[in-house]
Amino acid sequence: MSNQSVQTVGNPGDKLKVALAVVATIAGLVGFFYLKGQNKPALVAAGALVAGLAFAVLLLWTSTSGRDFLGFAKEAVRETKKVVWPTRKEATQITGIVFAFVLVMAIFLWGTDKILEFTLYDVILGWKQ
Repeated sequence: MSNQSVQTVGNPGDKLKVALAVVATIAGLVGFFYLKGQNKPALVAAGALVAGLAFAVLLLWTSTSGRDFLGFAKEAVRETKKVVWPTRKEATQITGIVFAFVLVMAIFLWGTDKILEFTLYDVILGWKQ
């Protein structure tokens, strides 16, 4: 069993930087939608969004927890690149198998429903439809 303690954002400066990064992200989003609502050019609205996100990333980069998170994100992208994607033929075959299974299950569930309907209404209750 491990006796290592879990580290969280402990430095008050780091907490402030993370909070400011969240505020900058929200400000970028609000600016984008506000400028879009004012019928400003799309480039201006997108610029507000990009500026808010860029400022947030810069703030996060200066904090320890932010650097750890950005490092995690880079590792996730690197791992995603290692995934072996199926070929077009394999994807088509797998899709066909899924559709066939769904069709068989739909027919099975329909048949089960009809058998239960017949048993309940015609045999047990004696109601004729």
